[in-house]
Amino acid sequence: QVQLVESGGGLVQPGGSLRLSCAASGFTFSIYRLKWYRQAPGKERELVAIITSAGVGTNYADSVKGRFVASRDNAKQTVYLEMNSLKPEDTAVYYCNVYRYDQNYWGQGTQVTVSS
Repeated sequence: QVQLVESGGGLVQPGGSLRLSCAASGFTFSIYRLKWYRQAPGKERELVAIITSAGVGTNYADSVKGRFVASRDNAKQTVYLEMNSLKPEDTAVYYCNVYRYDQNYWGQGTQVTVSS
């Protein structure tokens, strides 16, 4: 079955960086675009980044554009989110997502806390 496992979250000071990973299994990873979402306490889940199947195309939310970079390694079936110049408002649980056969699949999420 489809599995998505995020890792790499943690506590970081404002201005710092983190690299999130999402290891996938149970589907043909290389033919699907992947997405990163985040959900802050009391807020709705929001789309952060999209990366195409081959990894050559990306799109970002305005709030992270220029600071976050999505990438993927299809051989390792892993998608990444490099987060730079982190701000307190980036604090959230980050999820990777794949949509296939009319169904959304989510990982368990990884907590990112930006605080001094």
